[in-house]
Amino acid sequence: MKLFTVGPVDMYEETLSIGGEPIPYFRTSEFSDVMFKLEKDFLKLLYAGEGSRLITFTASGTAAMESVFLNVIDKADKLLIVNGGSFGHRFCMLADLYEIPYDEIKLEYGEVLTEELLYSYDGRGYTALLVNIHETSIGQLYDYKMLGEFCRKNNMYYIVDAISSFLADELKMAEAGIDIVITSSQKAMALPPGLSFVALSTRILNERVKGARVRSMYFDYNDYLLNMERGQTPFTPAVGIILQLAQRMDALAKKGVEAEIEKHRKLAGEFRQMCADAGIPVPEFPKSNALTTIEFPEGNALEVFAKLKDEYGLMLTPSGGEIGKRVLRVGHLGARSIEDYVEVIDSIKTMTDRLQ
Repeated sequence: MKLFTVGPVDMYEETLSIGGEPIPYFRTSEFSDVMFKLEKDFLKLLYAGEGSRLITFTASGTAAMESVFLNVIDKADKLLIVNGGSFGHRFCMLADLYEIPYDEIKLEYGEVLTEELLYSYDGRGYTALLVNIHETSIGQLYDYKMLGEFCRKNNMYYIVDAISSFLADELKMAEAGIDIVITSSQKAMALPPGLSFVALSTRILNERVKGARVRSMYFDYNDYLLNMERGQTPFTPAVGIILQLAQRMDALAKKGVEAEIEKHRKLAGEFRQMCADAGIPVPEFPKSNALTTIEFPEGNALEVFAKLKDEYGLMLTPSGGEIGKRVLRVGHLGARSIEDYVEVIDSIKTMTDRLQ
């Protein structure tokens, strides 16, 4: 089965081989050295700026999202949330759960987050903006620099879920004034699910994190920061995945983050051209390099998905909700090649011809 999902993705052979090795004991100076290097390398990939810090959780990306509400947001805040799909809506669900006042910029499928729309929320006293910078459920990529300028103007904290965008699209944390970046292991990192990461700016550290009283044992940022002084996490980490991450970080350091982003851009661009040549509709909104949404006007997307999976061994990503019958998502992350996308296009054409 070839994975064209957005996570998990097909892993690289070098990373897979590490997964077959015995798991070492981790409360050692050797493992601490791995953790110290990982924090440094990870923040460098994010262009995070001097004094920034990284929290590493053995947990899903949603857990990292929730940790933000436990550590840096309280009921005195007033949030602005970009809700362009199920993952933006997840921030709204967390705000409801923790009873944090918020307004949402609600975008329907195909609706673009424009500067005009954003600035209709200007000057309303918001304390933080929360956004999934790439709304994975739809495929739209938001302009992270435009959002950063808006946050600067309104003196807001800028909190970005980059779970599916990190390493696929440009994201320069310090330059854009981003205070928190959330990501996880199973997307462009091309690792197993199980790790999530929260990168913290010096501003959010000094103004919200340090000295905060957190009603959580597992998700207390200060506990993680204290333990990282010795290169450790407070609780047992996913040791095997961390060692796989160390291999990926070394590979990315040699390759460079720009080259990694360019690889995804090229795959996405060539696949979209194939779609145009084959008459497969693709939405017009700004798109991430991580995935391409393809449309099925006949409303048979789920049938195509099932047949591609069962008959061709190609796993695309279905969508839920109202658009589920009309769209599929094709990921460009992990160990993929141009030849793989030729196979996808040919299989879709064969399949849709049969279904007509």
